[in-house]
Amino acid sequence: MENPSENTNQIRNQGHRSSIVEKVKNNLIFRSKWAELNGAMGDLGTYIPIILALTLAKDLNLGTTLIFTGVYNFVTGAIYGVPMPVQPMKSIAAVAISDADFNIPEVMASGICTAGILAVLGVTGVNGAGDDNEYAAETESGANDASGSGNNRRKRLRKIITSLPSAFIIFLLGVVLAIIRGPKAVKGFKFGPSPIEVVKMSKHAWKEGFIKGTIPQLPLSILNSVIAVCKLSTDLFPEKDISATSVSITVGMMNLIGCWFGAMPCCHGAGGLAGQYKFGGRSGGCVALLGLAKLVLGLVLGSSLVKILDQFPVGVLGVLLLFAGIELAICSRDMNSKEDSFVMLTCTAVSLVGSSAALGFLSGIVVYLLLRLRKLYGGQSSSAICFHGNP
Repeated sequence: MENPSENTNQIRNQGHRSSIVEKVKNNLIFRSKWAELNGAMGDLGTYIPIILALTLAKDLNLGTTLIFTGVYNFVTGAIYGVPMPVQPMKSIAAVAISDADFNIPEVMASGICTAGILAVLGVTGVNGAGDDNEYAAETESGANDASGSGNNRRKRLRKIITSLPSAFIIFLLGVVLAIIRGPKAVKGFKFGPSPIEVVKMSKHAWKEGFIKGTIPQLPLSILNSVIAVCKLSTDLFPEKDISATSVSITVGMMNLIGCWFGAMPCCHGAGGLAGQYKFGGRSGGCVALLGLAKLVLGLVLGSSLVKILDQFPVGVLGVLLLFAGIELAICSRDMNSKEDSFVMLTCTAVSLVGSSAALGFLSGIVVYLLLRLRKLYGGQSSSAICFHGNP
């Protein structure tokens, strides 16, 4: 005789699994085929130069990096349902490129240490303090329906222009120019994936990786890959529930797995999210498509793809970065007061001049606290004056 409680648990588990499958399907649905394809190209302006530089300077395994970052893209798209980017950890990459003694073992050790700390912060909920953000909606006023046929023609023309996959066209142009600049690179393709091996890391590599890589990377990862990404996601996709806790855990898990096999340490980034959104990315299907493309390239061409990427025009990537920066700057439109704007400008100025997001963040905190104290002190002095002024 069957136990009723067991039947209830089975039905409940089946319903839970079906709800997860339904959520994943919904997260990966394309809102618009061309727009999502276009949005997938929006983050390549950051991804290609860093990966290419490390491949040429430090012999990074490009094939392995493409395979693992492709999986990262697909999984994050399925989990979050937004064009969540996967970018190389920039501070670690900068140290590796500039320091002759900072090689692949040190790069991977620093990535694992950074990932471990972020995972702990996510599990313990330390990064969850800033999960609640207000969404500043952008409203558009439509044209009057009674306007003439000329307005309708302009609307149709504008719709056609905006529907063109501009980022995808720019990327294809870059590929064509790269082939023209280095036609021998195409002949040097070797089909098949690169061998995936476990990276051996000595005690010295762990020490150097933590001191030179993890310490400068950690503030950038917390600010840009967790806090800023969650804030921007809330601004762009208010219907999605993306917490700092979950983002910290996904960044940690990605690198705790991939770095052992030589994949470049990666994280999320507000700039990449802004770039993909700017070019039309609206769902997790956008980055899932990019992930599949990386996976196919990594399995079919492996590290031989570096020959064609070496000829890729830097100016083409600069165009993608420009529009990503513009979209990221537009998101500061929810500054509602002069004080908020001043804090934001202070953070930006110090970050640019000092080339440090952590320094800009600390300066912004100091300015914000000073403004709050000034406001509090001003309120107390005014009340004291009113009190003493009354008989």
